Amino acid sequence: MYDKSIQAYSSMMIESRFDFNKLYGRIVRYYLDKKHYPKEMANQIAQRVVQKEIKARTCENSSCGHLLHDHLRNYESCLVAKCGCEKFTKS
Repeated sequence: MYDKSIQAYSSMMIESRFDFNKLYGRIVRYYLDKKHYPKEMANQIAQRVVQKEIKARTCENSSCGHLLHDHLRNYESCLVAKCGCEKFTKS
């Protein structure tokens, strides 16, 4: 019982990992199937969207640079042991 409450609390505090490959695949399929774009154009669009998502989810602190899921959600401090980042900085 105690372990389950700790796991539930820690899962609320830590941002879940974002699957960039899954997003990429969904975007490519959307543009191929729904919009009937050529494969090259669909891949280019997916690459741009994924790059924007990675940039938005990366800490802009010059000493950090880790992704959002490496930071505590409420306190936004970095979970990486040798990182001195105190707060997740957005662009």
